[in-house]
Amino acid sequence: MNHYETVFILNPVLSETQVKETVSKFEDYLTSKGAEFVSKEDWGLKKLAYEIQNKKSGFYHLFEFKAPSAPLRRFQHEFRRVERDMRFLTVALDKHAISWAERRREKLKAKAN
Repeated sequence: MNHYETVFILNPVLSETQVKETVSKFEDYLTSKGAEFVSKEDWGLKKLAYEIQNKKSGFYHLFEFKAPSAPLRRFQHEFRRVERDMRFLTVALDKHAISWAERRREKLKAKAN
């Protein structure tokens, strides 16, 4: 199984329940295809660096997961089908990126405590 990270931005006009439904839909899809979540982060509403679809902000989310590479193409297709999604990016993580992500999570935990 490969290690992946997906960041996606949802439309800012969505209600909180619509955002949760959309995030849950993507989580359920990955879980049904045998993915194992390492981390899920909700970064909240953030200002965009440039306008996307005439919007200046969006709800950011990050998934870090381990999954076989076969269902990944279909996962990306799911993002394209959902109108609530403005942008997404999925990258495969190498050993250096994985260790960096672990250190980042540890820093976030230390800040929270």
